[in-house]
Amino acid sequence: MATLGDIGVSALINILSAFAFLLAFALLRIQPINDRIYFPKWYINGARSSPRRSRNFVGKFVNLEFKTYLTFLNWMPQALKMTESEIINHAGLDSAVFLRIYTLGLKIFVPMTIVALLVLIPVNVSSGTLFFLRKELVVSDIDKLSISNVRPKSIRFFVHIGLEYLFTIWICFMLYKEYDIVASMRLRFLASQARRAEQFTVVVRNVPHVSGQSLSETIDHFFQTNHPDHYLCHQAVYNANKFAKLVRKRERLQNWLDYNQLKFERHPEKKPTTKMGFLGLWGKKVDAIDYYKQQMKELEKRMSVERQKILKDSKSILPVAFVSFKSRWGAAVCAQTQQCKNPTLWLTSWAPEPRDIYWRNLAIPFVSLTIRKCIISVSVFALVFFYMIPIAFVQSLANLEGLERVAPFLRPVIELKFIKSFLQGFVPGLALKIFLYILPTILMIMSKIEGHIALSNLERRTSAKYYYFMLVNVFLGSIATGTAFEQLDSFLHQSPTQIPRTIGVSIPMKATFFITYIMVDGWAGIASEILRLKPLVIFHLKNLFLVKTERDREKAMDPGSVDFPETIPSLQLYFLLGIVYAVITPILLPFTLVFFGLAYLVYRHQIINVYNQQYESAGAFWPHVHSRIIASLLLSQLLLLGLLSTKEAANSTPFLVVLPILTLAFHKYCKSRFEPAFRKYPIEEAMAKDRLDRTTEPEINLKAYLADAYLHPIFQSFEEEELVEVRVDKQQVCTASPITSELSSPSPSQHVDHPTSRPQNVYRPTSPQHHVYHPSSPPQHVYNPTYPSDYIFPPSSPSHYAYHYES
Repeated sequence: MATLGDIGVSALINILSAFAFLLAFALLRIQPINDRIYFPKWYINGARSSPRRSRNFVGKFVNLEFKTYLTFLNWMPQALKMTESEIINHAGLDSAVFLRIYTLGLKIFVPMTIVALLVLIPVNVSSGTLFFLRKELVVSDIDKLSISNVRPKSIRFFVHIGLEYLFTIWICFMLYKEYDIVASMRLRFLASQARRAEQFTVVVRNVPHVSGQSLSETIDHFFQTNHPDHYLCHQAVYNANKFAKLVRKRERLQNWLDYNQLKFERHPEKKPTTKMGFLGLWGKKVDAIDYYKQQMKELEKRMSVERQKILKDSKSILPVAFVSFKSRWGAAVCAQTQQCKNPTLWLTSWAPEPRDIYWRNLAIPFVSLTIRKCIISVSVFALVFFYMIPIAFVQSLANLEGLERVAPFLRPVIELKFIKSFLQGFVPGLALKIFLYILPTILMIMSKIEGHIALSNLERRTSAKYYYFMLVNVFLGSIATGTAFEQLDSFLHQSPTQIPRTIGVSIPMKATFFITYIMVDGWAGIASEILRLKPLVIFHLKNLFLVKTERDREKAMDPGSVDFPETIPSLQLYFLLGIVYAVITPILLPFTLVFFGLAYLVYRHQIINVYNQQYESAGAFWPHVHSRIIASLLLSQLLLLGLLSTKEAANSTPFLVVLPILTLAFHKYCKSRFEPAFRKYPIEEAMAKDRLDRTTEPEINLKAYLADAYLHPIFQSFEEEELVEVRVDKQQVCTASPITSELSSPSPSQHVDHPTSRPQNVYRPTSPQHHVYHPSSPPQHVYNPTYPSDYIFPPSSPSHYAYHYES
């Protein structure tokens, strides 16, 4: 069992690691050559230019201004200057709501930490039960600060129960207040937005086949009959997955061709060559430039054939369509009602925004969705238990004394002082972090197989799977496998009636493992996030080998986005640990507080300067955050109830029974009170916005505005005459010239890569589909013309900023 000295070694290693990451970031960010890595958001918004243009040769790579090295830590106060309304205008509501999760953690745990340390630590330390059990159980100094150290039948348990009630009331109060604020923010955000394609559009799935009619005719007839006053047009969906693969392959070949041409330009005396075999590893050696040109020529022929197949083959049209209405009211009614007496046909829901669509899954037959979800559910269940094997191994490192009792031959190596401290204080958390590294990718693939058609929904489903995995494996699994392993010797040599008591005493002992995990993942891990080491290396490799033009350099600059599928479940694990151990082992709370404070600072900086969100869901993930914190609260109450039952606290334990019931009642109330704001669009709000539109823009050509909004991204590469074949209402739209006015039809994606990949293009504020919310007055951000051009925010009031949607 890890001692206070082992925890101290771990804390020292992680503090030094975090400091090294932060110091490296502070120095790298002020170098001109790294400017696009650490400030890509401002380049995308067009508010920052490269500092390398006006400098001498050395100054293009290294910052020669000595003064900037004296203020290299000024990124910290700068990250806190931007107000929440400014963040919404700058990065979107999703980013602002994401940051509120961290502030919620601070609001909950700061008072809890103060009360728990001042009240519970003295109560636990003064009991001394573990002094009498030290020969039976593996204990440590930290366990003496926990509830395990309180004697059975002690009246002191009323203190723990009282604080559990107090903490529950405080957490519920903060959750209610935060849910109310976020729901209001979402409604204001949606009400402030100007016209967008998804406000008028629903996605219709499982469209039935009618003999003698094309799919387009069937959709037109159905909606003209059932929505005669509001139906406007529809966009058929084509199965272009194979064509999209060819487009991706062409881009890979183009990259290799560009690389070899650039290589030849730099060294004209030596022509580049490649081998024709697998991955260029073997086979006949040929001229690389000629080879890739020939490969692209052959691929163009295949793409031409596939393009004609999409246009001419009726089977390429899927029983799915994006149906647009003349008003938001008409779209709201259609999206939120049943369309057919057969509930499995004509299924409608709100259409995702165009850049949020995962086009590949639209080709999945509706009948297979249930089967896919069942298969994935079984697979996730199997994956959870498969991962129990490495988790159990990690737990063996977390308690080397227990391992020594089971395997005494390892004692000579384990007993070396530094190795013992290192293994118990640092390795368990690091090993668990490594095992969890590839898991989000696996779970995202599973979510894609399930058939969700929106990237935001895919990320929320992946987040849910990852949370369940963390709950079962990292939390419950660590307790169960660790407890059983470390107490195995004790179980084999005691009466069966004593085993429940041993387990009850052992559960708090896993706090030492979770403390090491928090320090590795929550301290050093978060500090490494701001360094962006992987994007830094990739950008410079691309810049060295592939970049020829400024446009190439923009493509090489990958700002990324908040990784919701991984970060939100990890956040919820920290809420779980803090809430569960607040009463059981309160010494864990300060470590959790450090995580929330550091993570808030780091992610605030990343959202302001780096991340460019792929989509905007207006905080749709908040109900999941709320419900999982409630689940953590319930779990903490049940664990404390079970723990006290092993302590023979028959007089005090019954007082806890009512607490889970009250918590569930609170959750049910919040669900009915706030969740509709995240699930449905009020008819009243839709009608009000429609009236406003008719007053301000009575002559708007809505059909032209929606013409290409939900056109598959790969059709952007089609010729104009081919585009006519796949556009909505061909007879009326095909004759229209390209729209160049401010109401020009938005493109769902400028990039022809793959509908599942992050778009490589830059979404400009001039695109109506890009959610850039900016001040209604002239820009308030003032940039220092001298390097480094860090942003300076002047004093501003909320009136300077409006949730303005640029169109």
